[in-house]
Amino acid sequence: MRQAARASAALLACAPGAAMAHASQRAVLMTLPTKGFVWGAGAVVALTALISGLTRRGPAFAARTLFDRRQLAPDGLTSWLSAAFLLVLILAGLCGTHDPYENPLPLWIWTVLWVGLTALQVLFGNLWRDLNPWTGPVRTLRGLLGRTDGAGLCRLGQWPAALGLLAFAWFEIVSLSPDDPGELAVIVALYWLAMFALAVAEGEAWLAQGEFLTVFFTNVARIAPFWAEYDGGRVTVKAGLPGAQVAGLPPLSGSAIAFLLLMIASVSFDGLHETYLWVGAIGLNPLDYPGRSAVVGMNTAGLLATWAIMAGLICGAIAVSLGGERARFPELLGPLALSFLPIAAGYHVAHYLTALLTQGQYAIAALSDPLARGDDLLGLGPHWVGFGFLADQDAVWTIWTAQFAIILGAHLTAVLLSHRIAAEAGLRLTAWQELPLTALMVLYTCFGLWLLAAPAIG
Repeated sequence: MRQAARASAALLACAPGAAMAHASQRAVLMTLPTKGFVWGAGAVVALTALISGLTRRGPAFAARTLFDRRQLAPDGLTSWLSAAFLLVLILAGLCGTHDPYENPLPLWIWTVLWVGLTALQVLFGNLWRDLNPWTGPVRTLRGLLGRTDGAGLCRLGQWPAALGLLAFAWFEIVSLSPDDPGELAVIVALYWLAMFALAVAEGEAWLAQGEFLTVFFTNVARIAPFWAEYDGGRVTVKAGLPGAQVAGLPPLSGSAIAFLLLMIASVSFDGLHETYLWVGAIGLNPLDYPGRSAVVGMNTAGLLATWAIMAGLICGAIAVSLGGERARFPELLGPLALSFLPIAAGYHVAHYLTALLTQGQYAIAALSDPLARGDDLLGLGPHWVGFGFLADQDAVWTIWTAQFAIILGAHLTAVLLSHRIAAEAGLRLTAWQELPLTALMVLYTCFGLWLLAAPAIG
């Protein structure tokens, strides 16, 4: 088994031109007996749903205050620093090396921001509140202009953010060159300017509704066991079980539900489109893959179809589970959809975990040599980046166990939250009535773990 793992890692290291935006190191998991984990996780989720449904008991999801203090930095300062750092990254993308493994822009966008910061948000709450690169500049310019009103853009809800996430997912998964530093720099700069102009016109509320990164990071932060609440220059740090914040949230609007379902669908298709199953389904030979340019249309359709199917399955399962309460479906969909937040956050972290461990090394190396001149500012030494752990069976087992625990924990949290939310909404569903929703969560548990372990072309 060790020889097979080493061979997989060697082939991976020699693979030319793989898109850095993707976690393509899953092939090493082929050496592990993962099927028992997949079906076992599904059984645990089903059993938890059954026991919780029959006993009507579950965690309280209560929060407790750890400490309260004055804010260390004035609002907006860290946002200005983030904006300045983003400008440096954009300049590096435009003027620096074209190698995406040495240029800091693609490494920070795809690895540090989209993967690393998401993981930190899931653990420590909404760090993006202070790192958001728009809040400070928008607040400053609106103050200089004397603007206190909006332009009515918030009436659109989260639909603009959903379109932004869809475009981002398409660029990452489908487009031909998501890692090209120059192209990425232009897109990042244009997006920042567009969101800045809209936020100046509408106010900071636009960022919370229409800017997809802010909506995304806010969603995943709601699962954190630690989080901060701000009020009048003071910050209160609280702790609770993962999902404790979700239990007290208002129902999701229709556009917020669409955004949440796209979060789940986009990362699911990101895993699916690299599998032999998908490539064979669209009529291609997985062993003679023609490249991204040959499947732009198919993958675009697949991304949209996954979103639609996910929406149909989740909304359908909730509607069927309501049974005699089906007339209240429009009223209850918003609260019950909240229970899928742990699934969206958990699968994102698990899916990109290997990418964080591998490409994250390149991000640190890029900090040590930001201009790609051979500098070593951090004293890392030559050949610091290494994938040797992917050839070690114990290390691979550790990675798989972590992914398994994240997926299983997310789905167990979702099941328990769904019962808590249903009870608060006055629903008294029997275990039989809950069967469609439980079955969907069990199936997605198995599907998510299968995606992580399935053979991949990348």
